[in-house]
Amino acid sequence: MNNQRKVSYAAVLFLVTLTASADNRPLLETEQIFADFLDAYGAVETIDSGLVAEIEGQNRAVWQRRRDETRSALTTRLRDAGLKPLTPADSRIVSNMQRTFDELTDPGASMAPDRKCQDATRPEKDVEVLQMTLYACFDEVGNALKFEDKRITRSGALQQLQQIEEPARRKALFMAMSPLWQAVNGQNEPTSPYRRMIAMAATAFRHKPSPIDEAAQALNTDTPRLEGWLLELLEAWRLANQGTKPIEPWDYRHEHARASRALDASIPRDALATLNQRFFTDLGADPQALGVLFDIDPRPGKAPIAYSDTVRIGRQLNGKWRPAISRVSANYDRGGLYTLNELTHETGHAVHYIAIRARPALFWTDSLFIEAFADVPSWSVFEPSWQQKYLGRSVPRADGLRELYSLVMLDVAWGLFELRMLRAPTTDPNVLWTEITSRYLGVVPHPELSWWAVRAQLGSNPGYMINYAVGAMLTAEMRKRTRESIGAMDAGNTEWYPWTSEHLLKFGAELDTAELLKQFLGRPPSATALVDEIASIGRDSKGH
Repeated sequence: MNNQRKVSYAAVLFLVTLTASADNRPLLETEQIFADFLDAYGAVETIDSGLVAEIEGQNRAVWQRRRDETRSALTTRLRDAGLKPLTPADSRIVSNMQRTFDELTDPGASMAPDRKCQDATRPEKDVEVLQMTLYACFDEVGNALKFEDKRITRSGALQQLQQIEEPARRKALFMAMSPLWQAVNGQNEPTSPYRRMIAMAATAFRHKPSPIDEAAQALNTDTPRLEGWLLELLEAWRLANQGTKPIEPWDYRHEHARASRALDASIPRDALATLNQRFFTDLGADPQALGVLFDIDPRPGKAPIAYSDTVRIGRQLNGKWRPAISRVSANYDRGGLYTLNELTHETGHAVHYIAIRARPALFWTDSLFIEAFADVPSWSVFEPSWQQKYLGRSVPRADGLRELYSLVMLDVAWGLFELRMLRAPTTDPNVLWTEITSRYLGVVPHPELSWWAVRAQLGSNPGYMINYAVGAMLTAEMRKRTRESIGAMDAGNTEWYPWTSEHLLKFGAELDTAELLKQFLGRPPSATALVDEIASIGRDSKGH
């Protein structure tokens, strides 16, 4: 996940001249202050994450002072700039800076949890405070689950559901996550924390764009079209699994995880960083040489989700380009294919940020494209060519893709779930989730269980799952076009990073996503590439 609170502004649906007027010196000065603010913000967040005590030889106090000074200056400058007549290009610059500035100065912008989960049951009128409180539940409760007298993280539990052979133990582990479900959704009563939050969020989104609105804007389409794509993908999965028996929710991950069970012994915890480093180096994007910082060990009080962010943005300084520095944060207490897939996704974000060559006001593009691109390299770990090269063994392609797309379909289901909850917030979430998963994923109905409540974004950032759901469609499109242009990349291809940097990454927000993808694909995106891939696993796995 990218740090969404930083990049949730709406995509711009038209192209304008991308350089501020040469005679608008005050605006250029404001943009440099904005860049200084982004650097100071990234430095403080990095230090607060616990990764390091200093950035560029300066401690937190120094960076906090710079952040406060630039924040004060920007508050005045952006307000004044908005009162003046501006050219379309300058108006876009001011608008982007204002949106990003508003996001970062919001009290909930930090990725570190700073609320108490127990407060989620208290009456709360501020939806953002309630969202931050629910986010804290994924640290306090989600990272401290108990199974067979041992502590286990939410992520670790989901991964073990792939591995455990005994059905009764799988069910016991599945139910061990119920304290998290209850922290988020109580007993599914209308006044549960989640149900109060989603109603408040739906009201708030009447006056500002939701992540679903932003995703639609990014692709120059509308919400009904997004929903149509989600249904098309889910229907493809249903057809690929036609004739199979319904499976219990605690068996879903195990049923589709043959690849992990065959390969996890070759991916121990201490091999994650090495495998990730080797793969990206073979893609021409050596993380060590690019200066990516990794913070992937579990630590109390750490952000409960995996994410990537910038320590500093890339920008022009003293006539030279100073590249961004990125960092990856996660809580990995075990290895395995599931974990490695997530780590390569986050590293995909990190190298993306470093490739951006846009001006400060247009550095951050929309979340939909950012999430979609990160999966271009991460999906490779499910391919036999990647497995054979980096692990020395492989599984049939159908097994790898079945596992990959079973996880993608959960994201698509969550995307549809959020879209419909925000459209009709009085809907019973357990009933809605049961309807979606029983119809399309073949899961036995259990409307008494809030087993959907295992993704932090559902509570802290409603609507965000659309970026993974629709993003999967874009990932398949980009992977296909890349293979056609420079050849296979799953076992490494040193052309990949220079080529994708030139054709996709360098623009930041200088091109809106719809235009960028149209140039890259030669047409608007569609679900066809992913639908075809899903259909192929149905054909290829008939013998299993």
